[in-house]
Amino acid sequence: MSGYRRPTSSALDCVLSSFQMTNETVNIWTHFLPTWYFLWRLMVLAEGPGGAEPYRRPLLVFLLPACLYPFASCCAHTFSSMSPRARHICYFLDYGALSLYSLGCAFPYAAYSMPASWLHGRLHQFFVPAAALNSFLCTSLSCYSRFPELESPGLSKVLRTAAFAYPFLFDNLPLFYRLGLCWGRTHSCGQEALSSSHGYHLLCAMLTGFLFASHLPERLAPGRFDYIGHSHQLFHICAVLGTHFQLEAVLADMGSRQAWLAAQEPPLGLQGTVATLGLAVVGNLIIIAAFTASLLRVPGTCPLLQGGPPEGASQAKEQ
Repeated sequence: MSGYRRPTSSALDCVLSSFQMTNETVNIWTHFLPTWYFLWRLMVLAEGPGGAEPYRRPLLVFLLPACLYPFASCCAHTFSSMSPRARHICYFLDYGALSLYSLGCAFPYAAYSMPASWLHGRLHQFFVPAAALNSFLCTSLSCYSRFPELESPGLSKVLRTAAFAYPFLFDNLPLFYRLGLCWGRTHSCGQEALSSSHGYHLLCAMLTGFLFASHLPERLAPGRFDYIGHSHQLFHICAVLGTHFQLEAVLADMGSRQAWLAAQEPPLGLQGTVATLGLAVVGNLIIIAAFTASLLRVPGTCPLLQGGPPEGASQAKEQ
């Protein structure tokens, strides 16, 4: 209802706004600070003992988009008030980074977290390539969801939610299967056992989706959570916590299953990893470029490009 920045701010104004209290300030910082945390974890794990071993490569590949997506989100929230077109382009890039993160999750899951009965199977063989294709679908759906946002907000919400829910469900299939195998067992599950970090990660992921879809708590008290405590801020916090617990869960699987996995088929080689990730980056950039080109062709009088807060909101405050 309040706390909006001017919809035609300069880049410098946008940067300065991150040090002023607006309805985006907490959104910016809840992803800017975690970017440095995940970057620090990446550097420590890469430079630590065994950091150059092939066994650790999927973990490091996972951490690259784990650093990228909070940074892209931070930039999107910072610079989205430069113009209506800039806002959409910023979020196109944000969605692309999230899509690459969904692909990044597939590398350590394929390397360390597969159920024993899935090893060498078709799903295991095509798990990472399928995740790359899912990233294209995720970026395409989420970018397209911005176009019907004003005319059909319900459709836009469904498309964007599905765009990120589907890759999450696919990536976590190995965990859901292992959880099903161990559910209700009184004895040890052996290699299929999940660490507590897996549970915390899944819980945070469910909270993230719930907050994104429900718009709680601000819908219960409009205006009261404009600056601090609205759902998008809580969504950011749960997403970052989920990534932290996901990292800890991957490390737990790496350690507990290393001896067992050493006797199995070797993981995807370095060339295959680089090729898959590189093609995914190029493909997602092409998709973003296509949607950006479509956006630039939209007439300036189109409602999609009209700035300011939604109809019915109180007058925007200039910061």
